[in-house]
Amino acid sequence: MRTALDCVPCLVRQSLDASRMVSADPGVHEQMVREMLGWLADADLRDSPPRMGQRLHQRLREVSGVADAYREAKDLHNALAASLLPDLRARVEAAEDPFDLAVRLAIAGNVIDLGVRGRVSGDEVRGSIEQALSEPVTGPIDELRDAVRSARDILYLADNCGEIVLDRLLIEQLPAGRVTVAVRGAPILNDATMADARAIGLTDIAAVIDNGSDAPGTILDDCSPAFQRRFAESDLVIAKGQGNFESLSDAPRTVFILFKVKCGVVAAHIGEPEGSHVVARSGA
Repeated sequence: MRTALDCVPCLVRQSLDASRMVSADPGVHEQMVREMLGWLADADLRDSPPRMGQRLHQRLREVSGVADAYREAKDLHNALAASLLPDLRARVEAAEDPFDLAVRLAIAGNVIDLGVRGRVSGDEVRGSIEQALSEPVTGPIDELRDAVRSARDILYLADNCGEIVLDRLLIEQLPAGRVTVAVRGAPILNDATMADARAIGLTDIAAVIDNGSDAPGTILDDCSPAFQRRFAESDLVIAKGQGNFESLSDAPRTVFILFKVKCGVVAAHIGEPEGSHVVARSGA
């Protein structure tokens, strides 16, 4: 998915939000916004939004010297989701269709996206969960269910902190011993890394690898050769999040992408309203 003109103000806003997280100096804020504006003037809009975001945050790290600007927010959202997990797990176990409910809750967690919005409250997370319990999921969920049944090697591409806690509910519904979870190779926004996977116990229920990239999505040519091979060879790839949709919508293989539609650009691209909970099938 290429970058739309409507993505441009979002990227500028993100540069300001992120610079304020790492510095109280208005001069740093102005420098980052001015650099972003100058760079966007000549940027190739055929690139995906996650590649744009990757370049922004690489420069922010250079300017600020802060490697993980969203660390505090990531810890907060992991703790919030962990507090909700026991009740939600009980709901899944008692559900008439546990797989369907686990998919809904995993998608609900995708509201915790600090790239689209600079702040996500606990009430918004709880509201997204209630929406998931009461509203339908759009897309081929039954096709996903069939693909899970037949797959012997499942690659699950994680997205954000907090969200990865709710992902556990879906991963627990997948065939035991057949799932590998991939996280980001380095901190970017509030996306989950290996340290986050260990902290929330994800490594206790599945094999976890990193993709070798610091992009807020899955840009295949930026990922490690080992990850690229795993991506190509897995029987089934499940990806979480809007950033993964933006970077994998034209993937060279079938990918099921589970996410909450959080902006007008993606809503127009996929033909579903903002706020929708979606299972999308992309690629070949």
